[in-house]
Amino acid sequence: GVRIAIDDFGVGYSSLSYLKRWRVDALKIDRSFVRDLVTDLSDLAIVSAIIAMARHLHIEVVAEGIEGWQQLEKLRQLGCGFAQGFLIARPAPAQDCAQYLSGKPVDLTQTLRTLEGLEATGSGDQFRVLQA
Repeated sequence: GVRIAIDDFGVGYSSLSYLKRWRVDALKIDRSFVRDLVTDLSDLAIVSAIIAMARHLHIEVVAEGIEGWQQLEKLRQLGCGFAQGFLIARPAPAQDCAQYLSGKPVDLTQTLRTLEGLEATGSGDQFRVLQA
């Protein structure tokens, strides 16, 4: 089937009315709210409210722009189930993506270090790594 995700939620044309109008499967919180999440109380309040609202509506949440461990840990504490950003994986050439999706070995050294770090701290149990 088709799944609907609202990208850049919280900025531009992403409106709360969309949540009422469509059966939305996921919200992707815009990186502008995630960037200063651990130092800006307004960003923390906004992200926390989006996650709580999504939980009540049974909508998955993806946080965009994760670049630091403190961001990742704070999002885990808030109940965000998916993370996207340079901390998880950097952009890669198309041939690397095709190789990754085919199931053949790819050099994912940084990603594996990230995942091992999550497992070592016990933080990884609430995050999922998605593979097509």
